[in-house]
Order: sequence, then C-alpha cells, then structure tokens
Amino acid sequence: MNEKFSIRNIVLAGLFTAMIFVVTYFPRIPTARGYIHIGDSVIYVAACLLNHPAAAISAALGGFLTDALSGYVAWAPYTAIIKAALTIPFTAMGARMLSLRNFLAALAAFPITIGGYYLAAWMITGDRFVPLAEVPFNAVQAGVSMLIFIAVAAGMDKAGLKNRLAGPSAGGK
Repeated sequence: MNEKFSIRNIVLAGLFTAMIFVVTYFPRIPTARGYIHIGDSVIYVAACLLNHPAAAISAALGGFLTDALSGYVAWAPYTAIIKAALTIPFTAMGARMLSLRNFLAALAAFPITIGGYYLAAWMITGDRFVPLAEVPFNAVQAGVSMLIFIAVAAGMDKAGLKNRLAGPSAGGK
C-alpha cells in the first residue's frame, strides 16, 4: 500500500482531525466577528508528524467542522483553505519536530493566518477596512499557537515521540 495512504496515516489523520476540532471548539475566546483559539498549535504538530496530504486534510476538516458546528458557517470554506495552507511550510522529514524549518514554519503561520482571514472577511463583508479590526486577534491566535507548538514539539522531541507516533517512515512530505 502507498505509504501516504497507509492505515497508520489514515488513523493518525482521523485522530488529528478530531483533536483539531476539539481544541478549536472548546477553549475559544469570542471576538467581534469570530473567536481566538489554540487549535492551530495542533495543526502545526500534525504537519510535523503526518505526510502533507494527510496533515492538510486533517487541518481543513478540523477547522471546517468547528466553524460549521459553532455558528460560523459562512467562514467554514475559507477556514478549510486557510488551515490547509498552514501545513504547507512544515515538514515531517527528519527525526525532530522542532527543527529550524518547523520553527520558521510557525513564524510563517502569522501572515497565512492574518492574511487569509483578512481576505476571507473582505470577501464576506465586501469591505476592505472593517476586517482590519480582527488583525490583532488573529495575530494573538497565531502567536499563542506558535508558543504552544514550540513547547509541545520540544517536549515530544525530548521524549522521542515522533518516531513512535509517526513511525520510522515519518520522513516524507
């Protein structure tokens, strides 16, 4: 069977979809037109453990389901695209989760999150200025998610969990 679609990857993708949904849905802080959450930190972890298609699908589905089931249905398609895009800079290659590339990928999440939700709000509202009010909240969300990711990834690296979770063939996007 193709390693990208192995039973292990399918199961982990399903588990990450559920974790992304739960961590995004429950500990959230409402803002003027949305909410701040820490679900992106789980997306970053998934992107370091899963191959790229599985990570992108997990991120898109987890984010989409959260918006669709929490009253933000208009945002759900945009969220799916933005969350899948968050996985692009990360890599599952290598033995460590907290590599230089993955640290820089967490930094790259700032413009992806801020720009993605700004463009989505512009398309939803038809106004290019009103979405600017959400920029600071999206920056906080990306920043806090980055800090949580760094802590979790460092802990997982210290415990040697990457190879146990993703398996010895974890090296490929």
